[in-house]
Amino acid sequence: MRLYEKHILPRLTHLAMGQDQLLPYRRRAASGLHGRVLEIGIGSGLNLALYPEAVRQIIGVDPSPELLSRAAQTSHGLMPAAEMIEGVAEALPLEDRSVDCVVATWTLCSVSEPEKALAEIRRVLKPDGVFRFVEHGLAPGPRIRRWQRWLTPVWKHCAGNCHLDRPTADLIETSGFRMERLNTGYATGPKPLVFMYEGQARLY
Repeated sequence: MRLYEKHILPRLTHLAMGQDQLLPYRRRAASGLHGRVLEIGIGSGLNLALYPEAVRQIIGVDPSPELLSRAAQTSHGLMPAAEMIEGVAEALPLEDRSVDCVVATWTLCSVSEPEKALAEIRRVLKPDGVFRFVEHGLAPGPRIRRWQRWLTPVWKHCAGNCHLDRPTADLIETSGFRMERLNTGYATGPKPLVFMYEGQARLY
């Protein structure tokens, strides 16, 4: 299993998350951000080239050293400066109220403890900071939900702990965030895998 996680899963993740249809979501997540930005689950750095000039520093956190190495290569020569940190969202190595914006793109589906990860995001955000997210998760229709719940136990073992059935918006709103904007809907692909939550939240 370690061989799969070290050599195969990072490549599969990079290819899957680099699909052209995901680029508009990424652009919207990065647009208008400023200051010091924390990206949790930065992966191979697919968002790095999309951040606007008002961003002065990017901190990328990811548990995969293989993906972080790709992200570091991607960041070479780009502005603003980017710092890559191996770590998990449930224990962010940052000070309280130290970042202006937090970005998560297809990350909360795979963290081990989403409530704890959201508590950490809340801790490191400045009082006027923003949390931008794009996630896939629990669909509205009962039939698709049944498929998601049936597939998730197997899917998470093949896809880096990715859960298809997490109620992303509910998790964010019950973790001390006020939802400012939320768009949902299906992207192109098998419906159990592509129900998207996209939005912005702030601290109460």
